[in-house]
Amino acid sequence: MTELRQKRVRLAARWLFTVLVIGFVIRSVDASALWQELARFSPYVLFPALALTVVQVALSAWRWRYTVEKLGLPLDFGVAVREYYLATFLNQVLPGGVLGDVNRAWRHGSGAGERLSAVHGVAIERLSGQLVLALVVAISVGWLFGSGQLTTGQWNGELWVGVGIVLVIVLFWIALTAGIADYLQRLRRDLYLSLLNRVVLPVQLGSSLMVLASYLGVFLCLAWGAGYLHTAESVVIIASLASILLLSMVIPLTVAGWGIREGAAAVLWPMAGLPAEQGVALSVGYGALVLVSSLPGVFFLFGGKPAKG
Repeated sequence: MTELRQKRVRLAARWLFTVLVIGFVIRSVDASALWQELARFSPYVLFPALALTVVQVALSAWRWRYTVEKLGLPLDFGVAVREYYLATFLNQVLPGGVLGDVNRAWRHGSGAGERLSAVHGVAIERLSGQLVLALVVAISVGWLFGSGQLTTGQWNGELWVGVGIVLVIVLFWIALTAGIADYLQRLRRDLYLSLLNRVVLPVQLGSSLMVLASYLGVFLCLAWGAGYLHTAESVVIIASLASILLLSMVIPLTVAGWGIREGAAAVLWPMAGLPAEQGVALSVGYGALVLVSSLPGVFFLFGGKPAKG
C-alpha cells in the first residue's frame, strides 16, 4: 500500500508541476493576446490535421513492426496499430511520455514470449525517431541563425528565462548521455540488427522522416488555419520552430510535454521576430489536437489481448 501511495503522490506531483508550468507560461505572456490567437484557429483545418495523425500512427506502427521483426519477433500490422494507439493515449495522460511505450513493450513481450527483445524493439524504434528529429532540429537551427531569421538580439526575455532554458538543456543532455552509454553497451547487437546496419538504416531513417513530416504537417495545418502562413519562407520558419518544440517534448519533466513545449514557444517565437502569444497558441492547439487524436486508444485500454504476431 505504501508503494502504491508513493506512485500516486508522484503522479499527482507531475500533474501539479505541469499545471504550474503552464500557468507560469500564460502569466509571462499577454493573456488577452493569447486568447485572440487561439480564436484564430479555423475548425476546418481540424479534419486534415486529424487525418495526418492517423497516417502518423500507421507509419509509426509500421516502423515498430519492421524493427521487432529484425529482432526475430513477429507482429501483425493491425495489432501494431492498435497497440500504438493505446501507447499514444497513455503517453498523453501519464507523466514522462514513455509509460505508454513501456506498456506497449510489455504487452508485446508477453504475447510473443520474449520480453527483452520486445523492450529493445520499442526502445530502438523510439531511438530511430529521435535521431531523425535531432538531425532535423540541427539543420533547422543552422538555417534559422544562418539566414538571420533567429537572433538572440530579438529576444527581450528576463534573465530567469535564460537560466531556465540552460538548466533544462543541461538536464536533458545529462539524461541523454547517461542513458545512451549504457544502452549502446547492452544492446549493441540488437542496435546493429534493427537500426545500424547499411540495409536497415535507410529504411529506419526514411520511415522516421515521414513520421516527423506528419508531426510538422499538423503544426502547419494549424498555422495555415490561423493565417500564419503567407509565404514559402513563413512555412519554413514555422516548420523549423515546430521541430524545436517537438524536441523540447522529449524532456520527461511534465505530462505529454505540456508546459515545456509552451515555454519553449514563448522563447523561440520572439527570437524569430514573431509574437510569443502566436507560438504559445500554436503549441496549445497542437497539444489539444494530439490529445484528441489519441482517444481511439481508450477503446483498447481495458480490452484487447497482449500483442502477438
